[in-house]
Amino acid sequence: MTEAALERIAVALERLAPQPSITADAGAPAYVWHKNALSRVAEFKPLPLSLLTGIDAQRDALVENGRRLANGHAAHDVLLWGARGAGKSAVVKASIGALQSQGLAIALVEIGADAIHDLPQVFDAVRGWKTAVIVFIDDLAFEGSDEAARQLRSVLEGGASARPAHVRIYVTSNRRHILSRDMAEQNSAINPRDVVDDRLALADRFGLSLGFHVCDQDTWLAMVAAYARTFDLTYDPQEALTWATQRGARSGRIAWHYVVEIAGRAGKRL
Repeated sequence: MTEAALERIAVALERLAPQPSITADAGAPAYVWHKNALSRVAEFKPLPLSLLTGIDAQRDALVENGRRLANGHAAHDVLLWGARGAGKSAVVKASIGALQSQGLAIALVEIGADAIHDLPQVFDAVRGWKTAVIVFIDDLAFEGSDEAARQLRSVLEGGASARPAHVRIYVTSNRRHILSRDMAEQNSAINPRDVVDDRLALADRFGLSLGFHVCDQDTWLAMVAAYARTFDLTYDPQEALTWATQRGARSGRIAWHYVVEIAGRAGKRL
């Protein structure tokens, strides 16, 4: 084989080989894991905790858990599950922002739901940090092969790719058990109940499980009122209810959409 041919093979193998993860320096409030590297979030501006109405218990539990981690104490991995638009993602970011405003060293590292296999690399990238780290996986659900579910469960159990003590994992999902029930039961087995228990056991690996539910009318109007006060807006409660009815849901997300609408009408920016 010629030297030129060997060189071409070497170049091809180098392209195929995974690139080493890039370790970002600690110091930013939030990061995103993308293309095998951590990138600082240019502007991390979570909502103030005071704006998150109707989820007080969930909010307080999350803040306390983050405070424990930032202070070097025992803390839980957290599963936030429930209704769409109920504030799961918002309260994760808001809780971290609140702790940072109190002077605590804690950072958010967000990774995509399709990048669970990168978790060991993420851990390596932040291993030397003195800052507490919340690895955040948003809107997680497993539909096809549950290999990724097994990998996440292994991480939560403290498998071979051990995470640093200052790192915890927060996951949001519309499903209480993350995996769909149909998926958990679709494969035949000698004892189908064992299959179900094995797959649904992933949710049990989270020390803290916080449920988010569809809010009632009064709570939803309180959400709108809190936003309106913050941004000095006026609104019609009956119109607000009509807005929610037309969208078939009452949630923090729908309340925010309504506030964007009335802010736009008033010629204001949020």
